[in-house]
Amino acid sequence: MSRILVAVSSPYAAEKVVTAVADLAKRLAAEVLVVHVSRPSGGQMRQQEQAEGEAAVSLLRSKLQQLDVPVQTLLMFSEDIARAILNTAAEHQISLIVLGLTGKNIFARLLAGNVPVELIKNTKIPVLLLPPEGPGAL
Repeated sequence: MSRILVAVSSPYAAEKVVTAVADLAKRLAAEVLVVHVSRPSGGQMRQQEQAEGEAAVSLLRSKLQQLDVPVQTLLMFSEDIARAILNTAAEHQISLIVLGLTGKNIFARLLAGNVPVELIKNTKIPVLLLPPEGPGAL
């Protein structure tokens, strides 16, 4: 069975990819692993990041389950988000990595690091980037 890793950054991003991921998973007869990776921080910021990550994976899991897509979730903290995603993909024998682009401006990408570019540069697993305001289904 194929496995798709979907990395989500927020509930907003999770909501945007539901239709496309469900469609893709059904076409490939694939199970989905929804992953959220936050950078480690302390105190209230960590609690906020963890709550947002939990909300993102929970929302996507729930919506995919409603559409009869087999799904698992994983919440992680790592300084290197791209590396954490790549390591998870290797551990779970992922056949496709899916990212929903959030439409961040270039300045925000420079501050946060460009996870999509790092993934593409450092893996042999296909990476599918979904546009922020795309059609929703593939």
